[in-house]
Amino acid sequence: MKRLLLLTFFAVYSLAAIDKLSLDQALDLLKKNNSQIKIAKLQERMAHFDTKLAKSYNYGSLNLIFNALRSNDAGNVFGFKLQSREASFADFGFDEFLAPMGQVLEAMNAHPGQLPQGFTQNMGSILQIQPKKLNYPKARNHYQTKLQYQVPLFTGFKLSMYGKISKNMERLKHLEAQKVYNEMVYQTKKTFYDITLVENYIKNLQILKHHMDELENIIKNFKAEGYAKDTDVLEVEAKRAEVLSMLNQAKLNRDLAYQYLSFLLNENIASIKHTKERAPMPKIDMQKAVFNTIDFKRAQIGQKITKQNVKLNRSGFYPVIGAFVEYGSADNKPFNEFFDKDAYTFGAQLKWNLFSGGKDKASLQKAKIQYMQTVEKVNMAKRGIALKIKQLLTQIKSKDYDIKAQSKQFELAKKIYVMYQAKYKEGLVKISDVLIKHSEEIQALLKLLQTKTQRNEKVFELESLMDKGE
Repeated sequence: MKRLLLLTFFAVYSLAAIDKLSLDQALDLLKKNNSQIKIAKLQERMAHFDTKLAKSYNYGSLNLIFNALRSNDAGNVFGFKLQSREASFADFGFDEFLAPMGQVLEAMNAHPGQLPQGFTQNMGSILQIQPKKLNYPKARNHYQTKLQYQVPLFTGFKLSMYGKISKNMERLKHLEAQKVYNEMVYQTKKTFYDITLVENYIKNLQILKHHMDELENIIKNFKAEGYAKDTDVLEVEAKRAEVLSMLNQAKLNRDLAYQYLSFLLNENIASIKHTKERAPMPKIDMQKAVFNTIDFKRAQIGQKITKQNVKLNRSGFYPVIGAFVEYGSADNKPFNEFFDKDAYTFGAQLKWNLFSGGKDKASLQKAKIQYMQTVEKVNMAKRGIALKIKQLLTQIKSKDYDIKAQSKQFELAKKIYVMYQAKYKEGLVKISDVLIKHSEEIQALLKLLQTKTQRNEKVFELESLMDKGE
């Protein structure tokens, strides 16, 4: 029972929500927990092993080969015996050759100095003998064990180019992982600032709702004294319901933001430490900014890869030279008398393609055009990224001016509403005029919130362009 209670306690504790999370803590959790970042890092690691794989071909391959065979094929059986160093004259069927040959020799000894009668015909028939041992051998087992090493000596720089291209592909994957990380940081910071803004917006709406509650009490008192109509009460109640709806909607938006933040961090987040409403401007050195962006670095690496691909396609015009060494032993029993029957072979091969129907030339020209294309893409990326940075900086400055102006408009709208509320108490304005000013105050507040949100988005978008080497 105690164990069950302890397990329940730890399970509940592990699912407990995090309170008062700071932005720095959130970014630490993001690095540790975010699934998209983990996937991107794993892809980067796979690219690292692709590079190792490409470089491994330079060192050749060493294989241990063991063959276990059984055959009654004449060529195989004779070959097996040769590899086992056991071939004999008997394997050629010499016993079937020597018997008739001995008779011929005896006839020649009996009549020295002259050929026996029918010598030519006898020799012809002897040479036509088909030895059964040679042509119809018994089935034989054959066990062969050998070490074989093959290594490329020269491949027209193909293998070295493969290694360099793989290394650059690995760098691309690193930048792609960095881009994913930057995007997740962008989303996390944006959500943090959105929560801060929406919670401050909720506070302001609660103040506005309190004003409406006060106004409703004033009108009800006026009505009791005969100074207000039923329609005045209904107008205020309708406006109060509208404010309440906006307040509830803002709370729902806050809940959605917390759910999204919890998803990004893979933790249950209950509350955060508020940030400033406006995100700080990143320091941008325009002379270096373009070269520090992830997209420009990716474009540069793409250019390097296509340049290396040109050299790779030139390899088709060079010969390929390889070497091999082989050492082993064979017998009709596994590993029998291994060193008495061992053998070695070594050699080299040169292979040079002299004609391929123009394929190599066409591939080279295509690679050159691809390189020229990427050069133009890098130039275009440089100009495009510089334009993007300038546009974002301009938009942020524009939003700063808007926020300054809209903050004053909101303060003015608040004062005007208070003034109209006082005028209504004195009977100088209608209730509808007061409610209009209240609506203007809400609209000014909402507009200011939207502008601050848009401004923060542009700041984080500008930050996400940069390669921070995380």
